[in-house]
This record gives sequence, structure tokens and C-alpha cells, in this order.
Amino acid sequence: MPIQKDERSFAKTLDKNQKSYIIYTNTNSQMITHLHIKNIGIIDDIEIDLGKALNVLTGETGAGKSLIIGSLNIISGGRFSKEMIRKGETNSFVEVALYEPENENAIDGTIIISREINVNGKNMCKINGRMVTVNELKEFMRKIIEIHGQNDSQNLLDNKEHLKYLDNFIGKDIKSLKEKYKEQYVRYLEIKKELKENYGDEKERQRKLDLLKYQFQEIEEAGLIDGEEEELSNKQKLIVNAEKIAKTLQEVDLAIGENAIDIISNSIRNLEKIESFDSKYQETANNLKSAYYELQEVSRDITNYKDEVDFDEDEQKQIEERLDLIFSLKRKYGNSIKEILEYKEEVEKEIYRIDNLEEYTNNLKEEQKEVTKKLDNLAEEIHKLREKKAIELSKEINKNLQDLEMKNAVVNIHTDYIEEEYYENGKDKVVFFIKTNVGEDEKELSKIASGGEMSRIMLAIKTVLAKTDNTSVLIFDEIDTGISGKAANAVAEKLSKIAEKHQVLCISHLPNIAAVADYHYFISKNIVNDRTATSIKQLSEKEKISEIARISSGEINEISLKYAEKLRLKKVAG
Repeated sequence: MPIQKDERSFAKTLDKNQKSYIIYTNTNSQMITHLHIKNIGIIDDIEIDLGKALNVLTGETGAGKSLIIGSLNIISGGRFSKEMIRKGETNSFVEVALYEPENENAIDGTIIISREINVNGKNMCKINGRMVTVNELKEFMRKIIEIHGQNDSQNLLDNKEHLKYLDNFIGKDIKSLKEKYKEQYVRYLEIKKELKENYGDEKERQRKLDLLKYQFQEIEEAGLIDGEEEELSNKQKLIVNAEKIAKTLQEVDLAIGENAIDIISNSIRNLEKIESFDSKYQETANNLKSAYYELQEVSRDITNYKDEVDFDEDEQKQIEERLDLIFSLKRKYGNSIKEILEYKEEVEKEIYRIDNLEEYTNNLKEEQKEVTKKLDNLAEEIHKLREKKAIELSKEINKNLQDLEMKNAVVNIHTDYIEEEYYENGKDKVVFFIKTNVGEDEKELSKIASGGEMSRIMLAIKTVLAKTDNTSVLIFDEIDTGISGKAANAVAEKLSKIAEKHQVLCISHLPNIAAVADYHYFISKNIVNDRTATSIKQLSEKEKISEIARISSGEINEISLKYAEKLRLKKVAG
């Protein structure tokens, strides 16, 4: 990836699995810095360094452009057919280096994500070398990458995501309201659960109370003390091994008393006979005397230890019975004495609650009324704000659709208030509706079949939400299908606008879009060893001009080159 002058001092290289990934530390957003694809369709083994802003892929039909998008869908946890594995190979592999400085698990700001799929259908997904499930991979990547293509559903077709789009558009004005609502909503669920547990069959309630009282009494009568199990285990160990300990101490005592002390004493007396001849003999005698006194002290200690060792059969029985009781209680109520005592406290609270059920229940019902009232007020306030902003968002989207040559398309965002139930984010059901042609009824956006229309609708939405949308990487597969002229310029303009806040990867056949690329890649297919293989090349500025010229007229000549230069000049000047 070429490094711009203002970035050069900030670039680092992370060596991972003997590959180098460029990491940009001067951007606040997530981005894919490197893509590695192996054995997918006609792709043998390719690697791509991607840049921030707008990345455009062009090339001949059938060269493998859509396979690259498909590979990004695979690494995002999408479905994979074993037919996609390159002929003659046993597995496919996709890997991305993701710049994500806010993630605590990132290495120098980068996270490595990979997915290997074998011909037997087995998946191996990893995030920074840690094995994860496909669902975990999908959940991790769905907040980072959003793909829009001819056959792609993704978030736009999921009605559950529509509320998020609207709230992102509203921004901070709704954030504080939702936080207040959620606080009350959590308490509402707690009260609802408690009340449900409180009501029930009287006999069942009494049975539960009897059980709790029995459990409390059993723990209470045991008189457990935290830490006593370890103390008892140590005592038991001493008693069980008392005979062995006593025998060993006796042997050591005899060895010291009868042998070592007497030998050292005689040695001291002998040294005293010659210490007057040389000071060194005196020094040695003194050292030996110190050893003699220490040995005497050790001997006294061992004698005391012998006296302490006592095998008490009754004490052993008591200890064993106590440990058996503790083990029995641990099996029922916790893995340690501490956990058992904590359980006892919970049981005591539960007993009090049941004994005072009527009072407790009445208090809960009163609190429920207060919480419900607060929820209703907040939900109503949230609904009014969403209803107002939905109109504004619809207008903004429709304005962008006009620019994208969908002149008859009208988006209408429905915000239906659900009276009978509370939800995590309020009481609204938000659904995007669209009418694509004059005289037709509006339909849910999820019912629109055309991939080309869907891509442009998403482009219109993303243009409006560019400043507030949290998805970092947006991928558009042939978003320019069926458009030209003014609409092509509009698409190019909006992609550039979105790329100011996001990393954008786009497959295109239009010179207008290729001309505004920050990074331009040419995809081709070649015959290597009698096999078709995809190759990719990042184009220099001169090569970009040639490719734009080829796209614009189908051939490279003086006229098409001048046209390409003109288009590219607008980007450079901008």
C-alpha cells in the first residue's frame, strides 16, 4: 500500500505469519489493511494491501472481482459452498488484517482474522490466533463490515436494523432518552420476574418455604467457619501419619543425641589441646562450638516434637465426621464454605420475602406502577422524536435517490407505536417502506428484489448517515449496474463523500467511479501452468489513467486518454 507523505512517519509494519501488514496509526476508524485469499474459484493465491477512503476494483468480466467480495463475505461469517473451493484443492483460506486500535486484544493496533474451510465442510475460524465459532466470527465482523451487492441481503433487508439507522440519524438527542428508558426497562423486567415468581399455587409456595427453612437450618446448625476445612485437613494429615512421624523423630533424636553431639564434643576437646599453638585452631574450635550449641537446640526441638505427637483415635473420628459434613454441604450448596455461607444469606432473604409475601408483593406492584408510568412517558417522548426525525430522514434519502436516477422512488419510514408491550429501545417498530414506480403501492424495503436498486438505496442511506454510522468498512459490489451519465457522477460523488468517514471497497465498470478512487486495483485472469488464475495489481497514477480510458471507450487511444485525464483531474483538484 503506498504511504502518503503525511502518513509516512506514522506507518508501521507488523510481521505476522511471515507476512507484512501496513498499519496506519493516524486514523480513528477501523479499516482492513490487508486481504489474503487462497483457493477460491479461479483465485489461486492473492494478497491485497488496502488503503483508507475509497478503494476501487476494475477489470475484465470473469476475472474474479466478485470472488474478492465473496471472500470478504466469507471472512465476515457468511455462508460458504464447498463448490467455491478451487478445483483440485482441499481447502480455501481467507485472512484479513484489521486495524482496530481501540480493541484491547490488538497487536500494535492490528487484529488478524482468518477462516479456513475444508472440502469436508469443516470450518476453522481464528481471531488473533484464538479459535472461534462461525457465529462468534459473524458477530465480531458484523459491526465492522457491511456488504451490498446484487445478491446481498445484509442489514438493509433486516427490519430489526432499521431502528438503528433512524437512531443513528437522530444522534445524541435520542441517546440520553434511551439511556433513561433502559434504566427503567431493566427494573421493569426485574419486577415482572419477581411478581411472576411470587404468584402461584399456595401449596407450591409452602413447599418451597419448607425446603428453604430446612436448608437454612441445616447450614446454621453446622456452624461453619470460613477456613476451617483447610485447618481440619492439616490436622487429619498429622493424626493419620502420627506413627510414622514419631518413629522418624525418634531415629533422628537418637542419631543426634548418641552420635553427633558426642562426636562433636570430643572433637572440641581435642582441638582445645592444640589451639594455643596457632590461632586458626582456636577459630576452628569456636566454629565447632557454635555448631555444637545449635545441634543441642535442634535436639531439644525434636524432643519437644516427640512429646507433641499424639495419636488420638477419638479426635481423628471427630475430624473425619466434621469433614464429611462439610463435604456433604458443599455438594448441596456450594464449592466452598464461603459459597455455602453466601447461599445461606440468600436463603434467609428468600424466606423473609415469602413470609412477608403480601407486603412485599404490594410494594412491588406500587413500584411497578411508578416504573411503568416513567417508561410510558419516556417511550412517548422517544416515539415523537423518532416520528419527527423519520420524516427528515425520508426526505434526505429521497433527495439522494433523485441524484441517483431513481426519480420515481419514494422512501417512507414507518414508526409504529406498540401499545401493549415494552422493548429494550422503546415501544417503536421502525420499518423502511419504498415505492419504486408511480402508481404502485409502497412495500417493505425487504421485499424489493432488484440488487441494483438495493445498492443505490443503501448508497443513499449511507450518504445521509455517513457522519453517524458506526460501520467502518462498506463494500459495494457493482453498485453502478444499469446507470450512466448524470447518475454515474452522482454515485461517484456519494461514494467519495462516504469514504471521508469510512473505508469503502467498490467494484465498478464506470470511469466516473474509477476516476475518484483513492486506491485503484486492476483484476485480471491469466493462464498459469494450464490453469486460469486471478491476479491483482495496484495501479500507479499513469496506469489509472490508462484503465479509466479503457473502461470509458473499450480501448485506449488519444481521445479516451484525454477524457480519462479530465475525469482524474477533478479528483486530484478536489
